[in-house]
Amino acid sequence: MVKNVRVMVLRAPGTNADRELAFAFELAGGTARLTHINELISGSQKLADYHILALPGGFSYGDDLGAGKVQANEMRLRIFDDLKTFVERGSLILGVCNGFQALIKTGILPGPPDPKLPHVTLTNNDSGKFECRWIKLVSEPTASCVWTNNIDRMEAPIAHGEGKLIAAPEMLSRLRPVFYYANSKWQPTSTYPSNPNGSVNNIAGLTDDTGRVFALMPHPERFVRASQHPQWTRRDIDEPGQGLQIFRNGIAAARDF
Repeated sequence: MVKNVRVMVLRAPGTNADRELAFAFELAGGTARLTHINELISGSQKLADYHILALPGGFSYGDDLGAGKVQANEMRLRIFDDLKTFVERGSLILGVCNGFQALIKTGILPGPPDPKLPHVTLTNNDSGKFECRWIKLVSEPTASCVWTNNIDRMEAPIAHGEGKLIAAPEMLSRLRPVFYYANSKWQPTSTYPSNPNGSVNNIAGLTDDTGRVFALMPHPERFVRASQHPQWTRRDIDEPGQGLQIFRNGIAAARDF
């Protein structure tokens, strides 16, 4: 059993949620290191020395060619073999928001890892604008994902302009949904604003066939303390914040590896 779970939080120019993500993993019992993508490319840091790879939110490379596109190209063209080996050995990967976009465009999701870009992507919200607020999520009851054990539903904030998941018809059967956007009655919904972007099948998060690679558009690292919820005093929100369970699950799965 692994005692000290080492987490690589992968930074790139423009990411802005890396410290929050590292803090969430530390709060869950892991040891997190902020790592610039150039450290991986140069070889000064190696994925093989870590148990979890975490890709934070933000605007990597300014999203100049589309959300997560440049970072995905760097990962796909320069470190893809290391990423593929990391997944195949049973290590864990988490991608949040921009990290989700990068994992999709790298070809790590929907899986198995494929350097040819799949006919799946995340594109502009149907609203045509940046969406930033709290939303509700419900889990897929048949999903097998180590990150979401014992989570039926949760609230979390979103902050994205390109969160609409789309897929070619032949790819839909390969998608493994974990979370759906939900309405006030905790039912999956395609109705705006409960579904903030218009994702196919209301999907807010995906896993791969192993259940160890997981990505989502909402930010669970921004709800690891009750006081982070905007209604924490009015609703007597329980401690800890619901998002922390995702990180505890990840650390527990890595320890059992």
